[in-house]
Amino acid sequence: MVQSMRETERKYEVPSPADTSWLPELERVDGVAAVVDRGPEELDAVYYDTDDLRLSGSSAVLRRRTGGSDAGWHLKLPLSGDSREEISASLTDTVPDALLDLTRSRTRGARLTPVVRIRSTRLVRHLVDADGTTRAELCVDSVRAQSLRADGRHAAWNELEVELAEDADPALLDAVEKKLRKKGIARAHSPSKLVRALDETVTATADAPTGSAGADNGRAGAQVLAYVREQVRALTALDPAVRRDRPDSVHKMRVACRRLRSCLRSYRSVLDRDVTDAIRGELKWLAGELGAERDQEVLMARLSGEIGALPEELVLGPVGARLRVWNVVDSTESHLRTLDALGSRRYLDLLDSLAGLLEHPPLRARAAKDAEKVMSKAVLKEYGRLAGRMTDALELSPGPERDVALHEARKAAKKVRYASEVARPALGKPAKRLGKRVKAVQKVLGDHQDSVVARDVLRDLAVAAQTAGEAGFTWGLLYGTEQARAENRERELPSVWELASDPGPREKLGR
Repeated sequence: MVQSMRETERKYEVPSPADTSWLPELERVDGVAAVVDRGPEELDAVYYDTDDLRLSGSSAVLRRRTGGSDAGWHLKLPLSGDSREEISASLTDTVPDALLDLTRSRTRGARLTPVVRIRSTRLVRHLVDADGTTRAELCVDSVRAQSLRADGRHAAWNELEVELAEDADPALLDAVEKKLRKKGIARAHSPSKLVRALDETVTATADAPTGSAGADNGRAGAQVLAYVREQVRALTALDPAVRRDRPDSVHKMRVACRRLRSCLRSYRSVLDRDVTDAIRGELKWLAGELGAERDQEVLMARLSGEIGALPEELVLGPVGARLRVWNVVDSTESHLRTLDALGSRRYLDLLDSLAGLLEHPPLRARAAKDAEKVMSKAVLKEYGRLAGRMTDALELSPGPERDVALHEARKAAKKVRYASEVARPALGKPAKRLGKRVKAVQKVLGDHQDSVVARDVLRDLAVAAQTAGEAGFTWGLLYGTEQARAENRERELPSVWELASDPGPREKLGR
């Protein structure tokens, strides 16, 4: 069993643990009444990584630590700013399977072995308020690091950690840092003990992504690769949250897949499709596997909200209970489907392909061209496809054929949005403005498509209710509500599309 907590801390250089001349300054920090000595601790941690340091290269840390109050296995994953998520498991001889799974998107299945041993003599103090509640923990560490590889090199240093209590105001860290700076105590250059230990004891480090286009950000190749790198990082980072069924994580991971796939399609003039088409196919597969769970989330939120908005006298029969049972069954199945996909060799092969794409990008001649010209052409080409699909859809009469055509237009709108996202650093406001207007079209089309899907589900629920001898009135009412909603979106669509088809932003893109 694993536990998770948010850790927010900063590290500082200190010359010697014996020098405590700076401590009295911290009692003058607003909200701090006293600095309480909690005594020493002896910590012994072994850090694990792949041979090419894939975990540390993605700012993740996996260690087995003895000593102190939290002995056990700790996996630390980066969050924003000074924060990380720490996931802990009981002390065992080998890496717990639960933590192993959470590292998989970063290790891509490569074997984890001990790389560094870090022992620390720690002096612990607490910053407490007037009620005696701990607001932050100060740890002065005398650190000894040893490489566990063949060279066996050693390093030693002293450092200060200031870790915020779980419910404390983050502004406290700034106030403490201000006092420390006055005493000449500066931030540590390394974000963690592991990074410093690797820098000072391990000769081989994780390779940074390379590529000839990366050196010139004014070139199309550099900007496309920067966007791809950003989305690969997002996909990798979201994997642990998806495995633990965290809110909105499946949606975000699916969006990262779509953005990657769309980028590789729209910028085939930059990256060779002989390489990227296969990756696009696998991204489509992964997005499809995630889609079952995401679609279930959307439908449940939509239908439960509609039921909750109905007056009580219009809710006949066990409508809410039937919807919940349907959701439990389908959401469980869809989450298992997601986990099966993330646990598959096919998924790891996709991650390997994405890593290979960034390490050895298949650049075409246009990658070296001016980004503005190449990207404006790609965005306008995607817009042309959207315009054609919108024209075809709006000429059809309402019905199933038009529903399909509108859904295809929605997918084309997403491609325009994502292409303009990639191009925004080069094209600036025109790309941003076009993306915003197309997003409005996509929103209308998305609500329409959600209504189409919801009506199919409502019909199935109505049939099941009727078979069980329950009243079908409420299900029919909800079906009618959804039908009216779709009709409203179809009436709204022409005016929203008219705004998106304003030639102004596109003319600026084409200059």
